[in-house]
Amino acid sequence: MIVACLSTVFSGYHLSYAVPQTLNYISLDAKPRYHQVNAFPFAHPNAPKGGYIAFPAIGTFDNFNSMNGKGSAADGVQYLYDGLMKDSPDEPGVAYPLLAKSVTYDPQNPAFAVFHLNPEAKFSDGSPVTARDVVYTFNKILNEGAPGIQIYFSGIAKVTALNRYDVRFDFKGKDNKELPLIVASVSIFSEKDLKNKDFSRVTLQAPLGSGPYTVKQINPGRSIIYQRNPQYWAKDLPINRGAYNFDQIRYIYYRNLEIAFEGFKTGQYTLHTEYSARRWMTEYNFNAMNAGLIKKIEYHHRNPIATQSLSLNTRHTPLNDIFFRQALSYAYDFEWQNKALFYGKYKRLQSYFDNSELAATGMPSSDELKVLKPYLPQLSALEKYGVMIDWRYPVSDGSGFNRDNLLTARRILLQRGYRYNAKGQLLDKNHQPIRLELLITQDSLKRTLMPFVRNLKRLGIQLDVRQVDSSQYLERMRNYDYDIIPNLLPQSLNPGNEQARFWTTESANQPGNYNYPGIKSPVIDAVVQQLINAKNRDELITYTRVLDRLLRAGFYEILTYGKDAEWYACWDMYEQPSTTPQLVIGLDYWWVNPQKAQKITQYIQRKPS
Repeated sequence: MIVACLSTVFSGYHLSYAVPQTLNYISLDAKPRYHQVNAFPFAHPNAPKGGYIAFPAIGTFDNFNSMNGKGSAADGVQYLYDGLMKDSPDEPGVAYPLLAKSVTYDPQNPAFAVFHLNPEAKFSDGSPVTARDVVYTFNKILNEGAPGIQIYFSGIAKVTALNRYDVRFDFKGKDNKELPLIVASVSIFSEKDLKNKDFSRVTLQAPLGSGPYTVKQINPGRSIIYQRNPQYWAKDLPINRGAYNFDQIRYIYYRNLEIAFEGFKTGQYTLHTEYSARRWMTEYNFNAMNAGLIKKIEYHHRNPIATQSLSLNTRHTPLNDIFFRQALSYAYDFEWQNKALFYGKYKRLQSYFDNSELAATGMPSSDELKVLKPYLPQLSALEKYGVMIDWRYPVSDGSGFNRDNLLTARRILLQRGYRYNAKGQLLDKNHQPIRLELLITQDSLKRTLMPFVRNLKRLGIQLDVRQVDSSQYLERMRNYDYDIIPNLLPQSLNPGNEQARFWTTESANQPGNYNYPGIKSPVIDAVVQQLINAKNRDELITYTRVLDRLLRAGFYEILTYGKDAEWYACWDMYEQPSTTPQLVIGLDYWWVNPQKAQKITQYIQRKPS
């Protein structure tokens, strides 16, 4: 590690910031554990190469440029590209060298970051990766990328090639410690490849990358095969040693998960991620499973549980009424669902960061109160109450009737001026029956959503479930053309810039972004900015917990259920290291057992499931 002077001339730039350092890693807070190792402990450095792994994909695809926000992005494009550095699968907020061998910046006050590229870095056609390619990539993203991506990178002031292998990022401030980590993860394109192409267009020709795989075969809308590049320039870097062992990675497209699962049974793809407790508990009794050729894996991670919810579009009436949204939350009956539908395998989410230290639990701490106090006058009485309590969603008796909670919901609605007509329909403030639409694309969701629909009907609210195809669903999502949608939002242990895309006023006004409830709260805007600018881990935790409280108190979404484990089923032809990373299951470090693969191939070819 080289510590630079307080005032240093670096490649023609005068740097006057406190303690810039040249490091072979980026870390938000924790001391990296693996910056001096030759291989990760969860990798087998000499793992054999060969075979394939196949995944399902839902819907269709028509675009290999995932940065322009057009069309339906192809699955698996991440295997085509390298970033400047690569996130650790075992440490939150830590990244190690990939295209860049090191970075010079001030970890505490990053007003700039200079990435020093590895001279050995090559695109898959053998051409070198240079600082100009990095500048070109970011200029394209900042000027022509999807609107939400532009917001995500809005903290970048400019990107400059200092020479052939050094590229400098200047940031608009020095308070966002996450920005160097964010820019380090971006896929880098080739200027030579893209300069004569229209970046904004949908394309089935993947931009040239430097990653471990290239595109071998495309069956438009149906399948994609990626082929391992044996000349991959970075295969011997510590972060990649023992990784990317499959000769092929395949994605097979299906209309929905139910059809996909039938394909899994017959070996059309080899690794299935299970999201249904019912299926996990009752439907793994088919021939291949009974023959011992498929194994089930429950991987317990240390990440926040992905936030599953019903997003209530506050852009529409009467969902713009916080009391109406509060009443809807009483109609959701988790206890009955978990007993009758989920075999007790789920927990009710009480936080947007459940299963982590980021979750707001109990009463606000003294640090949380310091953050909240200046904003309390800007909150409604209901929001003030919500942020100050030990939050718990309504609990039912699990009988399926949910009588007490529905009576509470009815009382809230009547107190806020809603009325019923002679038919028992709930009327809005204009004396019109309230009718809402719940938009879905997967038929399997109906089973878990119908209890909520029935409970709303008991409240006099007509909720129509409308199923559309994936293309129409994406377009309506992009334009916020829905009343209620089921939403699944992954969260990380290091929340940052992405929170602005989820919850802020700017993102609510921007088509194609991720603020599905349409939240426009000056208080949430301010807290998100404080979270992004947190100077240390303690501050980050405090601001995230405050954000958690504000989101819950606004009843923008109804948090539903989740689990602290990921469920996988795979054809038993893979091996993996004995040590598993803490944050992901580590599929990139698996490899094929040829003997098992041969046995399974023979089974699939001879015996239908």
